[in-house]
Amino acid sequence: MDKSPSGRTVVVTGGTRGVGAGIARAFAATGAHVLACARRPPEQPADGVEFTPLDLRDPPAVRAFFDALPRVDVLVNNAGGTPYRRLADADSERHARVIELNLVTPLTASLAAYEHLRRARGAVVMIGSVSGGRPSPGSAAYGAAKAGLENLARSMAVEWAPEVRVNTLVVGMVRTELAHLHYGGPDGLDAVSRTVPLGRLAVPSDVGAAAVFLASDAAAYISGASLLVHGGGERPAFLDAADVNGPSDKEE
Repeated sequence: MDKSPSGRTVVVTGGTRGVGAGIARAFAATGAHVLACARRPPEQPADGVEFTPLDLRDPPAVRAFFDALPRVDVLVNNAGGTPYRRLADADSERHARVIELNLVTPLTASLAAYEHLRRARGAVVMIGSVSGGRPSPGSAAYGAAKAGLENLARSMAVEWAPEVRVNTLVVGMVRTELAHLHYGGPDGLDAVSRTVPLGRLAVPSDVGAAAVFLASDAAAYISGASLLVHGGGERPAFLDAADVNGPSDKEE
Protein backbone atom coordinates (compact mmCIF):
# COMPACT_ATOMS: atom_id res chain seq x y z
CA MET A 1 0.00 0.00 0.00
CA ASP A 2 1.24 3.49 -0.88
CA LYS A 3 2.44 5.14 2.32
CA SER A 4 3.64 8.39 0.73
CA PRO A 5 1.78 11.48 2.01
CA SER A 6 -0.08 11.88 -1.27
CA GLY A 7 -1.33 8.30 -1.05
CA ARG A 8 -2.71 8.47 2.49
CA THR A 9 -6.27 8.95 3.68
CA VAL A 10 -6.50 10.92 6.92
CA VAL A 11 -9.67 11.29 9.00
CA VAL A 12 -9.81 14.23 11.42
CA THR A 13 -12.77 14.26 13.78
CA GLY A 14 -14.02 17.73 14.63
CA GLY A 15 -11.83 18.98 11.80
CA THR A 16 -13.91 21.98 10.76
CA ARG A 17 -12.73 24.75 13.09
CA GLY A 18 -10.08 25.68 15.63
CA VAL A 19 -7.43 23.08 16.35
CA GLY A 20 -9.18 20.48 14.21
CA ALA A 21 -9.15 22.74 11.16
CA GLY A 22 -5.47 23.45 11.71
CA ILE A 23 -4.76 19.72 11.84
CA ALA A 24 -6.77 19.06 8.69
CA ARG A 25 -4.96 21.85 6.81
CA ALA A 26 -1.57 20.52 7.94
CA PHE A 27 -2.27 17.05 6.56
CA ALA A 28 -3.75 18.48 3.36
CA ALA A 29 -0.51 20.42 2.84
CA THR A 30 1.35 17.07 2.71
CA GLY A 31 -0.83 15.96 -0.18
CA ALA A 32 -2.91 13.51 1.84
CA HIS A 33 -6.61 12.92 1.19
CA VAL A 34 -8.17 14.54 4.25
CA LEU A 35 -11.69 13.89 5.52
CA ALA A 36 -13.00 16.19 8.25
CA CYS A 37 -16.11 14.93 10.04
CA ALA A 38 -18.26 16.94 12.43
CA ARG A 39 -21.90 17.73 13.06
CA ARG A 40 -21.72 21.10 11.32
CA PRO A 41 -19.90 22.13 8.14
CA PRO A 42 -16.99 24.58 8.30
CA GLU A 43 -17.71 28.28 7.91
CA GLN A 44 -14.67 28.51 5.63
CA PRO A 45 -13.90 25.29 3.70
CA ALA A 46 -10.19 24.51 3.50
CA ASP A 47 -8.44 23.56 0.28
CA GLY A 48 -7.84 19.83 0.08
CA VAL A 49 -10.17 18.99 2.97
CA GLU A 50 -13.42 17.11 2.32
CA PHE A 51 -16.23 17.55 4.85
CA THR A 52 -18.60 14.77 5.92
CA PRO A 53 -21.41 15.40 8.42
CA LEU A 54 -21.20 12.95 11.32
CA ASP A 55 -22.40 12.84 14.92
CA LEU A 56 -19.60 10.99 16.69
CA ARG A 57 -21.93 10.21 19.60
CA ASP A 58 -23.93 7.92 17.29
CA PRO A 59 -21.92 4.65 17.15
CA PRO A 60 -23.92 3.04 14.30
CA ALA A 61 -23.42 6.17 12.19
CA VAL A 62 -19.69 6.19 13.01
CA ARG A 63 -19.34 2.54 12.00
CA ALA A 64 -21.25 3.16 8.78
CA PHE A 65 -19.02 6.12 7.95
CA PHE A 66 -15.80 4.13 8.30
CA ASP A 67 -17.23 1.02 6.65
CA ALA A 68 -17.98 3.10 3.54
CA LEU A 69 -14.38 4.29 3.20
CA PRO A 70 -12.01 2.34 0.94
CA ARG A 71 -9.05 2.98 3.27
CA VAL A 72 -7.88 4.90 6.33
CA ASP A 73 -4.20 5.42 7.08
CA VAL A 74 -4.43 7.97 9.89
CA LEU A 75 -7.16 8.78 12.41
CA VAL A 76 -6.88 12.00 14.42
CA ASN A 77 -9.32 11.99 17.33
CA ASN A 78 -9.70 15.72 17.82
CA ALA A 79 -13.43 16.25 18.44
CA GLY A 80 -14.11 17.43 21.97
CA GLY A 81 -14.29 20.43 24.25
CA THR A 82 -16.34 21.78 27.11
CA PRO A 83 -17.91 24.99 28.37
CA TYR A 84 -16.72 26.48 31.66
CA ARG A 85 -18.86 24.79 34.30
CA ARG A 86 -18.11 24.18 37.98
CA LEU A 87 -19.02 20.73 39.21
CA ALA A 88 -21.79 21.79 41.59
CA ASP A 89 -23.40 24.02 38.95
CA ALA A 90 -24.67 21.10 36.85
CA ASP A 91 -26.07 17.62 37.30
CA SER A 92 -24.08 14.46 36.70
CA GLU A 93 -25.83 13.80 33.38
CA ARG A 94 -24.47 17.04 31.94
CA HIS A 95 -20.93 16.23 33.09
CA ALA A 96 -21.32 12.71 31.69
CA ARG A 97 -21.99 14.16 28.24
CA VAL A 98 -18.64 15.98 28.42
CA ILE A 99 -16.92 12.70 29.27
CA GLU A 100 -18.76 10.95 26.45
CA LEU A 101 -17.64 13.50 23.87
CA ASN A 102 -14.02 13.65 25.01
CA LEU A 103 -13.36 10.00 25.92
CA VAL A 104 -16.03 7.66 24.58
CA THR A 105 -16.25 9.09 21.05
CA PRO A 106 -12.48 8.69 20.40
CA LEU A 107 -12.84 5.05 21.44
CA THR A 108 -15.87 4.65 19.18
CA ALA A 109 -14.06 6.14 16.17
CA SER A 110 -10.87 4.16 16.81
CA LEU A 111 -12.73 0.86 16.99
CA ALA A 112 -14.70 1.68 13.84
CA ALA A 113 -11.47 2.52 11.98
CA TYR A 114 -9.42 -0.36 13.37
CA GLU A 115 -9.58 -2.79 10.44
CA HIS A 116 -8.64 -0.04 7.98
CA LEU A 117 -5.75 1.06 10.19
CA ARG A 118 -4.54 -2.49 10.73
CA ARG A 119 -4.41 -3.19 6.99
CA ALA A 120 -2.62 0.10 6.34
CA ARG A 121 -0.25 -0.30 9.32
CA GLY A 122 -1.50 3.14 10.17
CA ALA A 123 -1.57 5.53 13.09
CA VAL A 124 -3.98 7.04 15.60
CA VAL A 125 -3.30 10.47 17.07
CA MET A 126 -5.33 11.41 20.15
CA ILE A 127 -5.67 15.12 20.90
CA GLY A 128 -5.27 15.34 24.64
CA SER A 129 -4.92 18.31 26.95
CA VAL A 130 -2.76 19.58 29.79
CA SER A 131 -6.06 19.61 31.72
CA GLY A 132 -5.70 15.84 31.97
CA GLY A 133 -2.52 16.12 34.02
CA ARG A 134 -3.36 18.85 36.52
CA PRO A 135 -6.39 20.15 38.47
CA SER A 136 -8.94 21.56 36.05
CA PRO A 137 -11.41 23.72 38.03
CA GLY A 138 -14.34 24.76 35.89
CA SER A 139 -13.73 21.87 33.50
CA ALA A 140 -13.24 18.92 35.83
CA ALA A 141 -15.16 16.41 33.72
CA TYR A 142 -13.15 17.46 30.67
CA GLY A 143 -9.87 17.06 32.56
CA ALA A 144 -10.92 13.62 33.79
CA ALA A 145 -11.83 12.57 30.26
CA LYS A 146 -8.50 13.78 28.85
CA ALA A 147 -6.63 11.90 31.57
CA GLY A 148 -8.54 8.79 30.58
CA LEU A 149 -7.79 9.43 26.91
CA GLU A 150 -4.04 9.29 27.51
CA ASN A 151 -4.40 6.00 29.37
CA LEU A 152 -6.65 4.62 26.64
CA ALA A 153 -4.06 5.53 24.02
CA ARG A 154 -1.28 3.76 25.93
CA SER A 155 -3.34 0.59 26.27
CA MET A 156 -4.44 0.77 22.66
CA ALA A 157 -0.81 1.16 21.57
CA VAL A 158 0.08 -2.11 23.30
CA GLU A 159 -2.97 -4.08 22.14
CA TRP A 160 -2.77 -2.93 18.53
CA ALA A 161 0.99 -3.17 18.03
CA PRO A 162 2.77 -3.73 15.75
CA GLU A 163 0.18 -2.97 13.08
CA VAL A 164 -1.14 0.33 14.47
CA ARG A 165 0.75 3.06 16.30
CA VAL A 166 -1.18 5.16 18.84
CA ASN A 167 0.07 8.40 20.41
CA THR A 168 -1.31 11.45 22.19
CA LEU A 169 -0.66 15.14 21.70
CA VAL A 170 -1.00 16.83 25.09
CA VAL A 171 -2.03 20.31 24.03
CA GLY A 172 -1.84 23.49 26.07
CA MET A 173 -3.61 26.78 25.46
CA VAL A 174 -4.41 27.51 21.82
CA ARG A 175 -5.39 30.79 20.20
CA THR A 176 -8.44 29.90 18.10
CA GLU A 177 -11.45 31.85 16.90
CA LEU A 178 -13.12 30.99 20.24
CA ALA A 179 -10.17 31.82 22.49
CA HIS A 180 -11.85 34.99 23.75
CA LEU A 181 -14.55 32.87 25.41
CA HIS A 182 -11.92 31.31 27.67
CA TYR A 183 -9.36 34.09 28.10
CA GLY A 184 -11.20 37.36 27.39
CA GLY A 185 -10.35 40.12 24.92
CA PRO A 186 -6.94 41.20 23.60
CA ASP A 187 -5.69 42.28 27.03
CA GLY A 188 -6.71 38.97 28.57
CA LEU A 189 -5.10 37.00 25.75
CA ASP A 190 -1.89 38.98 26.13
CA ALA A 191 -1.86 38.45 29.90
CA VAL A 192 -2.42 34.71 29.52
CA SER A 193 0.26 34.50 26.84
CA ARG A 194 2.81 35.97 29.25
CA THR A 195 2.30 32.98 31.57
CA VAL A 196 3.62 30.62 28.87
CA PRO A 197 7.43 30.20 28.84
CA LEU A 198 7.57 30.66 25.06
CA GLY A 199 5.60 33.89 25.42
CA ARG A 200 2.57 33.06 23.32
CA LEU A 201 -0.38 30.72 23.00
CA ALA A 202 -0.17 27.97 20.40
CA VAL A 203 -1.90 28.43 17.08
CA PRO A 204 -3.74 25.54 15.36
CA SER A 205 -0.90 25.03 12.88
CA ASP A 206 1.47 24.24 15.79
CA VAL A 207 -0.75 21.32 16.77
CA GLY A 208 -1.19 20.34 13.13
CA ALA A 209 2.56 20.11 12.56
CA ALA A 210 2.96 17.89 15.62
CA ALA A 211 0.11 15.62 14.49
CA VAL A 212 1.67 15.25 11.03
CA PHE A 213 4.95 14.27 12.67
CA LEU A 214 3.42 11.60 14.91
CA ALA A 215 1.57 10.09 11.94
CA SER A 216 4.65 10.11 9.70
CA ASP A 217 7.40 7.59 9.06
CA ALA A 218 9.72 9.92 10.99
CA ALA A 219 7.87 8.69 14.11
CA ALA A 220 7.86 5.04 13.04
CA TYR A 221 9.28 3.87 16.39
CA ILE A 222 7.08 6.11 18.55
CA SER A 223 3.94 4.51 20.00
CA GLY A 224 2.20 4.83 23.34
CA ALA A 225 3.82 8.22 23.83
CA SER A 226 2.46 11.58 24.96
CA LEU A 227 4.01 14.59 23.22
CA LEU A 228 3.64 17.87 25.11
CA VAL A 229 2.66 20.78 22.87
CA HIS A 230 2.31 23.51 25.47
CA GLY A 231 5.03 26.09 24.92
CA GLY A 232 7.03 24.98 27.96
CA GLY A 233 4.11 24.47 30.32
CA GLU A 234 3.11 26.69 33.20
CA ARG A 235 5.37 28.73 35.45
CA PRO A 236 5.03 27.27 38.98
CA ALA A 237 2.97 29.60 41.16
CA PHE A 238 5.40 29.34 44.08
CA LEU A 239 8.09 31.14 42.06
CA ASP A 240 5.97 34.30 42.08
CA ALA A 241 5.01 33.88 45.73
CA ALA A 242 8.46 33.18 47.16
CA ASP A 243 10.61 36.12 48.33
CA VAL A 244 13.97 34.32 48.54
CA ASN A 245 15.15 36.38 45.57
CA GLY A 246 13.48 39.56 46.72
CA PRO A 247 15.07 43.03 46.51
CA SER A 248 17.03 42.62 49.75
CA ASP A 249 18.82 39.53 48.40
CA LYS A 250 19.87 41.04 45.10
CA GLU A 251 23.40 42.25 44.56
CA GLU A 252 23.84 45.99 44.26
